[in-house]
Formats: sequence, structure tokens, C-alpha cells
Amino acid sequence: MALSIDLNSDMGEGFGPWDMGDDANLLQVVTSANVACGFHAGDADTMAATMRTAVECGVGIGAHPGFPDLQGFGRRQMQVPLATLANMIRYQVGAAQAMARAAGGEVRHMKLHGALSNMASVDADMARACYEAALDVAPDIIIVGLAATRMEEVCRELGCNWAGEIFADRAYNPDGTLVDRRLPGAMISDGDEAARRVADMVRESAIITGDGQKLPTRIDTVCVHGDSAGAVAFATRVRDGVESAGIKLDLFAGSPLACR
Repeated sequence: MALSIDLNSDMGEGFGPWDMGDDANLLQVVTSANVACGFHAGDADTMAATMRTAVECGVGIGAHPGFPDLQGFGRRQMQVPLATLANMIRYQVGAAQAMARAAGGEVRHMKLHGALSNMASVDADMARACYEAALDVAPDIIIVGLAATRMEEVCRELGCNWAGEIFADRAYNPDGTLVDRRLPGAMISDGDEAARRVADMVRESAIITGDGQKLPTRIDTVCVHGDSAGAVAFATRVRDGVESAGIKLDLFAGSPLACR
């Protein structure tokens, strides 16, 4: 059976007159788009434009909720009561659904953003609050989570549709979490190197950590960040490299995980 992988990127992260990323061109490269829902970035006009272009390009649309942190771009940790956090997720997923339908599409998946994602990857209660809230609004939504983390464990418990994610441009700790952006070697800027790493992990069905460990997991989608000046060129090199390795680019299907 031929190997395939989805390529996703975070988008719609401008705000008012401030642009971030070249979404229009990046949507020619990726197969799924995670669209900011207005809390950490984005606004109604930006969401509408991004989702309309995604529909035109045949790219899958996802909700990308984060902390209410426009100034910090959602990358600062916040302590929020779980009940309040759940309402924040419901609010953002609902907004994404409305904007996607107005653009002629549908929200297929949800992926947490930034600090919220990092915190939920090690805090099962936080992950559960976020995922149950999303499922309240959209029972069939595909939860995109960091593979081999608490996110995966919670999705197994919930029996929801799930897609395991790895990052093309980030290094991994031995426990499967991402190396802090502030540390040396955390970010991978060479697209060819990133493509080789992705191909290796997809073939192995495992996250390969910085110290060479292999953490077996299901890998459905690969994230390339879209908020840097060279994002389109980087994503293109990753896509070309992965396809040259014999791995097909295709939308992830998402399916329930069996409880261990």
C-alpha cells in the first residue's frame, strides 16, 4: 500500500491591516489549512478571505483556536479555568463553522494553537476539556493532535475522530513534545532536511527525537508553519522532497483510535 501524508499549515493569522504569511500562495502547496478564529490572531474578514481561497484550492479547512492573546500571538501560557477554556473552544469552533459555510466549505478538523497546544500535550485534563468542547459543537470533527502525547491518549479515551500530527520544522524531546523554540536546534530551517526527516518518520510510523529515539505512533499530517518570510519556499521544498521519496500528498481521513 502506497504511503500518503497530509500537509497542513496555520493560516488566517493577520489582523485588520496587519498581514502575516502569504496564505494565498501557501494554499497552493498544502492540503489542509488551520484557520485562526480571532482569539490569538485573525478576524472576521481574514477568516472569510482565507476560507474562500481554501475552498477554491480544494484545501481542507480546520478551526485553529488559541488563548485570547493577540499581543503575544497565543504563545504565552495562560491559566484559565477548564470550564472557561471549554467555552472559549466552543466559541471559536462555532465561529469557524459559520465562516466556512458562508465561504462554501465546511470545517473538517480542529487543531489547538501555540501555548494552548503545548500545555494540552502534557496536561490530559486540559486536552479533554478542549476536545470535549469541540465535540459538543461538532461531533464528527477530526481532532488533530500532537502524536505520542497526552493528546493522543485523551482521543483514545474519547473514541473521537483523530489525526496524529508531526512538525516538519521542529525538533522533538525524548517524550515526544516539541523542543522549546528558545533553545538551540529547536527550529529546522532547511526544507530539504525537513523533508528527509518527515519521510523517515512517515516510513517508520514513529516520531524520531533529537537523540535518535523512535516513538511509534500513527502519523496522518505534517505541519509547516506559515508565519515566516520564507514559509512558501520552505513548504514547497518539503512537499517536493516528500513526494520525491514516494510519499503521496493527500487529505487525512481521521478515524477513531482503539483504547490501549
